[in-house]
Amino acid sequence: MNQHPNHAPSCANCADRDGTGFATPFTMAFQPIFDIQSGTVFAYEALVRPIGGGAAIDILSQVHEKNRYSFDQQCRKKAIFLAAQLDMKSRLSINFMPNAVYEPEHCIRATLWAARTYGFPIEKIIFEFVESEEIRDPLHLQNVVDSYNRMGFSTAIDDFGAGYAGLSALCDLKTNLVKIDMTLLHNIDANPRRQTIVRSMINMTAELGILCILEGVETAAEFATLREMGGRYFQGFLFGRPTLDRLDDAAAILARIRDAELSH
Repeated sequence: MNQHPNHAPSCANCADRDGTGFATPFTMAFQPIFDIQSGTVFAYEALVRPIGGGAAIDILSQVHEKNRYSFDQQCRKKAIFLAAQLDMKSRLSINFMPNAVYEPEHCIRATLWAARTYGFPIEKIIFEFVESEEIRDPLHLQNVVDSYNRMGFSTAIDDFGAGYAGLSALCDLKTNLVKIDMTLLHNIDANPRRQTIVRSMINMTAELGILCILEGVETAAEFATLREMGGRYFQGFLFGRPTLDRLDDAAAILARIRDAELSH
């Protein structure tokens, strides 16, 4: 492919320039979301990283009102471009900032262009909305989620249980997935109260027909507890850290789980 991920159509209301207002150029790393039932990678989440090393906060701390839209658009295009370059066969999960989407049909055009240009199926793209960002207009977010679902994308609530939307999001937003925040899962094997709450969340999402992803799982003990509760989709350092130039495959992830269980 000789196209560059930053070359895409823009509308009159969109500042579609790469890294507007950013002192540090950025790229995307990919972390696996593993389906323990089928033993396959369900998806990879695209996570922003500075080029040349550093942490996501080095980039995210530079996001503000004037460059939020451009940043959101660049992340989408870079994620799709890099996923295609890495020959990703599973789903691709991309975070989006609800307050950066002023009108779904217009703001999705660069994403659709990237998917067509780089040959990545839109039905394999998941949009996670960042629940930690305060939702200024719940009806607007509901319209964004509904619009994306109609277009063929999947949608997810990220960091569920730690952000602004809470249970009202499950009532009002018809997302396909929910990601339970890692703060609820940390040391869950030793915390009966957390076990009760998370077990209820897993059962509740199952009854609603929503896939439940357990994120931030780092230890064999946490994994064993959550699997016993009925957890199926997992993300966290136990399964794989974000990588820049390769994708951890199922065999590598299963070997990592076995090693952790043996050493537990």
